[in-house]
Amino acid sequence: MTDFDEAGLRRHWNELADEVRYHRERYYNEQPEIPDAEFDALLRKLAELEKQHPQLAVPDSPTMEVGAPVPEESSFANVDHLEPMLSLDNAFTDDELRDWLARTPAPAYLTELKIDGLSVDLVYRNGQLERAATRGDGTTGEDITVNARVIEDIPHELTGTDEYPVPELIEIRGEVYMNPEDFTAINEERVRLAEEKGKKPETFANPRNAAAGGLRMKNTEEVKKRRLRMIAHGLGAREGFAPGSQWDAYQALEAWGLSVSSYTKRVETSAEVLEQVSYWGEHRHDASFEMDGLVVKVDDLSAQRGLGATSRAPRWAIAYKYPPEEVTTKLLGIEVGVGRTGRVTPYAVMEPVFVAGTTVSMATLHNQTEVKRKGVLVGDTVVIRKAGEIIPEVLGPVTGQRDGSEYEWSFPKECPSCGSILAPQKEGDADWRCPNAQSCPAQLGARLEYLASRKAFDIEALGEKGAHDLIASGVVVDESDLFAIDEAALAKSSVYTRLDKEDKTKRVVNASGEKLLENLENARQADFWRVLIALSIRHVGPTAARALATRFGSMQALREADVDKIADVDGVGMTIANSLQDWFGVEWHRAIVDKWAEAGVTMEVEADQRVEQTLEGLTIVVTGTLEGFSRDSAKEAIVSRGGKATGSVSKKTNYLVAGENAGSKETKARDLGVRILSEAEFVQLLDGELID
Repeated sequence: MTDFDEAGLRRHWNELADEVRYHRERYYNEQPEIPDAEFDALLRKLAELEKQHPQLAVPDSPTMEVGAPVPEESSFANVDHLEPMLSLDNAFTDDELRDWLARTPAPAYLTELKIDGLSVDLVYRNGQLERAATRGDGTTGEDITVNARVIEDIPHELTGTDEYPVPELIEIRGEVYMNPEDFTAINEERVRLAEEKGKKPETFANPRNAAAGGLRMKNTEEVKKRRLRMIAHGLGAREGFAPGSQWDAYQALEAWGLSVSSYTKRVETSAEVLEQVSYWGEHRHDASFEMDGLVVKVDDLSAQRGLGATSRAPRWAIAYKYPPEEVTTKLLGIEVGVGRTGRVTPYAVMEPVFVAGTTVSMATLHNQTEVKRKGVLVGDTVVIRKAGEIIPEVLGPVTGQRDGSEYEWSFPKECPSCGSILAPQKEGDADWRCPNAQSCPAQLGARLEYLASRKAFDIEALGEKGAHDLIASGVVVDESDLFAIDEAALAKSSVYTRLDKEDKTKRVVNASGEKLLENLENARQADFWRVLIALSIRHVGPTAARALATRFGSMQALREADVDKIADVDGVGMTIANSLQDWFGVEWHRAIVDKWAEAGVTMEVEADQRVEQTLEGLTIVVTGTLEGFSRDSAKEAIVSRGGKATGSVSKKTNYLVAGENAGSKETKARDLGVRILSEAEFVQLLDGELID
């Protein structure tokens, strides 16, 4: 910053501070305009400027403040917290976290998932909920007691136990949040209602934004519809309660009827803290709520008091923030791709941007309805999100950065691959499809790639380039020709052949071609359920394919089965049954099966592979990390034995298999009285030893 004189330096600070205040207000009280990571970067930039020039670090700097002041137009009364609600300092790298651990030694730490929600303050007097408030600026918040009373996780009265009697006064800090599935459902409902009224739909930017808006609604019935949740994660003022550690405090909170995070772990070394950071960095989407970091706290409360706090954050805790999954970039254009089922999907072409560990230049927009709903214009600055290994998604535009040059995109009328007229498959479908299923090059290429995937035939030598070459060169007309490919057929291919070294006018099979022929020979022996997946029958994925293969045993039996019999298979249902019947009703589809059968492809379950249906009629949920099973192999073990493997716990669940870091599903199973199995007991169950 040496390029600035003192006056210029002050102007630069003012501009940056105003920008931080502007976006902080929207982060806490309105609709955010930039991703969280960009806001964090702005705040860090301001802090670094103040570090280099200490004279700029005035008391009212955004770097010294907590949260955001209560909006002047708020319809809720202002209330002061009994003790200040502070923010947390952040670490963005392992080295920054190691530095904090080095200067904050402790016999034990707690690691807690950082919930992406809205902080609240609850005051209980003699066990009765007296008041609930937002954090506000850390000293003063909004009185949202009436809305807090309709949130299921906030008890109106604490229930004491012999070990944990209810104190005279307790101030409890927590995070109000919305489950991702509830967030999706609420946005979809808002779109539906807006369309019914002929209005432009307005959706929430993220679950935190939806939760914050819900807490500030005037109608408690509407608040209920937001399906808000809360997890308690801290203490403020207290009388008649003196726990020795944060961990002990959490045991008391849970005993009193409050929800605490099942993901919290007590560790004793810095190495264990870093292990938890690494684990949740890879499993951040396994949690039942949105999270963007891991909070590390000194466990001992007397040590916490000794370490104290700055004006805005405790010295005994820090938040490790994971790399951003949301960033902004420029939308250069919108194009469409055609998938294996003919679905035409618009996707964004963007200026390359680094997000969640990779550089991306394309992101999905799902369908034309979504493009309109999100209000995206070509030329917009857009927010994109990349969650785990999922394809990046455009969340919406940053409307404040428009300059008038942006324009609306129009969905094409013709298939970009074969020129067929596009239309929805049936009335009311949001997706439009290309009807030329058999010979559309894009669809056929996508189907060849899909059947070559690991979940189907696992043909390593057949990728996107090879698939489209086989089509363009006429080696295959459709996938029925796949197992007829031999060296003579491959002679027309440019990808799988090379010029003969001696006769330059002749092409011979190259190493990739030899690998393809070898893969095809092995694919003939693939399990029957994998063959069903390879056929690209709409809605038939691995779970349904295994169930169908197990129940019917052969392709012939499946083709002859009526719809009701197919639908009766656990994990299948009428939608898949109708899809199967429709698929087999097409002549060229049946030709694929017949030609593959003639080529020696497996068309029935081998006798020695048939598994006894020991789990028939049972619904089982697997959660957490198992040593002897991956999530997919555990599901396969259940389904292959006739059981139903689901992802959520309900009263219909017979067993929950709980591995390490089982989380909220295990808690819910206990609440519902569902039998919980260890991994060893799960193996016993698979072997037919039914556990009472």
